[in-house]
Amino acid sequence: MSETSTKPWGKTPQGEAQQFILTNTHGNTATLSNYGATITSLKINGKEMVLGFNNLTGYLSNQPYYGATIGRYGNRIAKGEFSLDGKTYQLPINNGPNCLHGGVETFDKKLWRSSHSNDDNGAEVTFSLESEDGDQGFPGKLSVDVTFSWTSDNELKIQYRATTTEPTVVNLTNHAYFNISDAPTVEGLLLELKASHYIPVDETSIPLGYLETVAGTPFDFTAAKPVGQDVRANHPQIKTANGYDHTWVIDGEVGDLREFAILTDPVSGRKLRAFTTEPGVQVFTANFVEGQFTERDGKPVLPYGAICLETQHFPDSPNQPNFPSTELRPGEVYESTTIYRFE
Repeated sequence: MSETSTKPWGKTPQGEAQQFILTNTHGNTATLSNYGATITSLKINGKEMVLGFNNLTGYLSNQPYYGATIGRYGNRIAKGEFSLDGKTYQLPINNGPNCLHGGVETFDKKLWRSSHSNDDNGAEVTFSLESEDGDQGFPGKLSVDVTFSWTSDNELKIQYRATTTEPTVVNLTNHAYFNISDAPTVEGLLLELKASHYIPVDETSIPLGYLETVAGTPFDFTAAKPVGQDVRANHPQIKTANGYDHTWVIDGEVGDLREFAILTDPVSGRKLRAFTTEPGVQVFTANFVEGQFTERDGKPVLPYGAICLETQHFPDSPNQPNFPSTELRPGEVYESTTIYRFE
């Protein structure tokens, strides 16, 4: 039988944070916190699979969204501005000239309500949050539930659900930084993406408005290749981001749960398979300057020290009529599922 244990994790500006340790039938653990609805640890056979901190203090510091639930709008909105039903809304500018991940005081900095349960198949915890009308400039009161299930198949299943009181835009994701290898970077990991197109961006990482085929570019992962093979390629899109920080358009029917990524460590044989109902995945190769960020035990994160597979709708969708809509209206339910399975 799987089990869930809880422990106090320290004080946040909004109150006491907790940690939830989900243990499956193999003794592998997924550790989560109600601060930011955050994945703080994923341990398989004793190996830590994600970057993060061992204490709450790290998450309260300046850090790059380790494992956090991102909302209301993952990724960027150009100039922090969008129009809906003839009305223009202004969001915080926190990433060059744009709004990133929903603004400043966002879901990753909130204390969520929680409930948890266990059965023979796994353990799960649901985090719930109300984002008030006008929060970070977004219209409508948004009620959000994020359920994390940790199964006996070493699957972390994330289910998002949201409703609104007024027309709004929503794009939820999780910002886990994976490194399934024992090496300090992910450059040697093999990545396969079931995606024949990606979204080119301008110098501020806003989509140019069209999809580009990956064929013949450093963005072609349709056959598995090392993450590091083209991460420094002489290509304008790679140079803009200092690596990969782009959305790939996942093949198949949006809304269907389908496999989109296979990440393999050729040394240990570890594998991460990822599935989603979303139209895209933002692949970010932690393109940080060495020493810009640290993680557990004060360890500096090296350039390309992890990889994020952030399932989502496309960046700047509210301003891009060609992209799938991120609008949510009263009476509708936003639902999305992503699964990370370790083998």
